[in-house]
Amino acid sequence: MSGHAAMDPGGALAVLREHRASGDVVVTSMGSAREWMAMGPLDPLDFVFVPSSMGQAPSLALGIALAQPARRVFACNGDGSMLMNLGALVTISAESPRNLVLIVFENGVYEVTGAQPTPGSALGRPDRRGVDFAEIARACGWTSVFRYRELEEWRNAASESIGAAGPVFIALEVAPVPGAVGPRSPGPTVERARKFREALRQTNR
Repeated sequence: MSGHAAMDPGGALAVLREHRASGDVVVTSMGSAREWMAMGPLDPLDFVFVPSSMGQAPSLALGIALAQPARRVFACNGDGSMLMNLGALVTISAESPRNLVLIVFENGVYEVTGAQPTPGSALGRPDRRGVDFAEIARACGWTSVFRYRELEEWRNAASESIGAAGPVFIALEVAPVPGAVGPRSPGPTVERARKFREALRQTNR
């Protein structure tokens, strides 16, 4: 991440909320799940991956996208979580689902465990040169790759980037949330999974 003031994660997610169409699936985990739930009632097609295994949200979204090719699927992943499963970038580009959008929220820290710098951040590396997740995605075969550093920039470009030929990779530079804690589950996992499955059936296009 560069030295400018990064965007607020809630504001970044609000842009996604504005551009979400009826029938779209949104998969969130970790910090993005916490912020998404704080924005109001969940949509039946929100898959809040809590409790979650770090890094698995993109793989889960891939499965949904392949099973529902007529439906757009968003996966919201943190940079720390992305590091846990970089192989998903290769798997997704190999499957090449045109309806999948992966948004990586880069704040440079493991936010919910004490804000320790990730090994991909500038502060986590001796050369102080942070890892560029957008370039990693390109190297893994993604062709629709975007990076946004400021909220207005993201807001102005969201429609075009989200609508690009999928799979789409979007890196957003966001600020850590001071004193952040892990997200709380919105309910029993089995029951939430059942309701999500029913929502997929009822809104199948």
